[in-house]
Amino acid sequence: MNETLNSIRNRPRFKLYTDLTLEQYETNLRDYLEKHHDQFFGNINKEVATIFVRTEEESYWKPNLALRIEKENDATVIRGIFGPSSAVWTFFMFLYFLFTIAWMTFFTLFYVERQINTNNYPWALPSSFVVLGLIALTYAAARFGQSKAKYEMQELRRFAEESTLHTEKKD
Repeated sequence: MNETLNSIRNRPRFKLYTDLTLEQYETNLRDYLEKHHDQFFGNINKEVATIFVRTEEESYWKPNLALRIEKENDATVIRGIFGPSSAVWTFFMFLYFLFTIAWMTFFTLFYVERQINTNNYPWALPSSFVVLGLIALTYAAARFGQSKAKYEMQELRRFAEESTLHTEKKD
């Protein structure tokens, strides 16, 4: 089980199996969250949980741990995903999509203009370079956000390890 959780360092998701029922695992999560309420907060129910790290300042970069708890055969499966809020994720994907479409449009205008030997779009190539710069700035902003959230990600990993791997079955 521990080898699965170690892959968090490479990918921000994991999958664990436990003998606990959904209700027992929910109770364990609630107990752990209550014992560590000064460090973590979140929403927990029988099927999903979202955990955040308490910090002095709130920011858009704040990551969370989303847990999905499912019954599979005779075992309980815990699927966890570390990441930013869905609003931040959607915003960055939207920017990448928008800038990529703009770059393809400007570069296509430049290429077609060269093929038909006209000078209708002299701004197309410089505009494509500007858009490439905007893509690079978006990437830099994402990396900046990841570096700001490094402490919270480490704490969320600790939460995942301690609340999941160190549980005891309660009867």
